[in-house]
Amino acid sequence: MRGKTLLLKGELRAVEDLTIEGRIDGSINCDGFTVVLTSSAHVTGDVLARDITIFGRGEGQFTATDVVDLRAGASLSGRVVSKRFILDAEAIFNGRVEPQHLEAALRVAKFQQRKREEA
Repeated sequence: MRGKTLLLKGELRAVEDLTIEGRIDGSINCDGFTVVLTSSAHVTGDVLARDITIFGRGEGQFTATDVVDLRAGASLSGRVVSKRFILDAEAIFNGRVEPQHLEAALRVAKFQQRKREEA
C-alpha cells in the first residue's frame, strides 16, 4: 500500500507481497507472502505473513511462518511468533518472542479468518 499519508482502519488481506508506507489500524493477513513495513509505516494490529521485515513501527502480534526481521531504526511492541527472529542492534523491541507457539498461532489466525468470512 503505497502512500506515506495513507490511513487504513480495518482488515487488509493480500495474496501477493505487500509493502506498507502509511498507517494501518487493524490486521494484515498476507499468508504465504512477504510484508515490508517501510520507515514511514506504522501498523497497530496483528500481522500474518511468510516473512515480515520492519523498518518502521509496529504494535501487536507479528506471526511469520519463516522470519520476522527488525532492521535499524525499527520499533516493535508486542509478540513475535516465528521460526526465526532477527533483531538489529539499532532496532527497538519491547515484547516477547515465542517460536514454540508458531503452529498454535497459525491455527488461531486461520480460525479467526474463517469466522470473519462467515460474518
